[in-house]
Amino acid sequence: MLYIVLPIYNEASRLEGLIVKISKVLSTSGISYRIIAVNDGSSDSSADVLSKVSADLPVTVITHKMNRGLGETIRDGFEAAAEGSADGDVIVRLDADDTQDPSLIPQMYKKIQEGYDVVVASRYASGGEEVGLTFKRKFFSRAANLLMKVSFPVKGLWDYSCGYRAYRASIVKRAITVFGNGFIELKGLGFTVTPEKLVKLIRLGARVAEVPLVLRYDLKESQSKMESYATIMGYVILISKNIGQKKIKGEGGS
Repeated sequence: MLYIVLPIYNEASRLEGLIVKISKVLSTSGISYRIIAVNDGSSDSSADVLSKVSADLPVTVITHKMNRGLGETIRDGFEAAAEGSADGDVIVRLDADDTQDPSLIPQMYKKIQEGYDVVVASRYASGGEEVGLTFKRKFFSRAANLLMKVSFPVKGLWDYSCGYRAYRASIVKRAITVFGNGFIELKGLGFTVTPEKLVKLIRLGARVAEVPLVLRYDLKESQSKMESYATIMGYVILISKNIGQKKIKGEGGS
């Protein structure tokens, strides 16, 4: 079983199209799935879109009445997926703005079946690319990823900040058990929660692989939610709290 976590904030314009794409990709691949859509207090018609698609497709909707931010949205989605999943299931998280191609999901799913615990859709893997980002955003992203690579080196891993990933359900469950609320601790610091999850899983001994992603930021219609200064501060805190920490005993996601 595959669980797909979609964090949503004002993505009505592309949301239905994305969910239909996901459904077609997985139906064609023969993969059983459920989408867990977390609507984080959207002020547009995202709630109406979710009500419409959930009538015909396997979509579970979690609603925040007020906007709580990406950290709490991701936490609620992952906890719901972990609670409903078996150890051998897979959890995928991708953005709801349709900038990340869902056709990669079967390839990521297969790599989890091959023995990896985390599979990252990577802009920096061979064949990956970023389309439509400003020079400033590209520079910030590459600098942040280089800093993470130096601080938490993992062979074959280059993209620490892309949230489009597949996870073995068992290692997510283990992380929630080991870290508790600290699995996603830096919830108020912009997009820091994205590398934070990866760092915590690396500390658990996760086996990590990448597949190339062409990020189509030129397709994005909603405004960026990136909070640059909060995210920079978050990276500093994340590194200071975790660098040099020993790996926690246990065999990967087993």
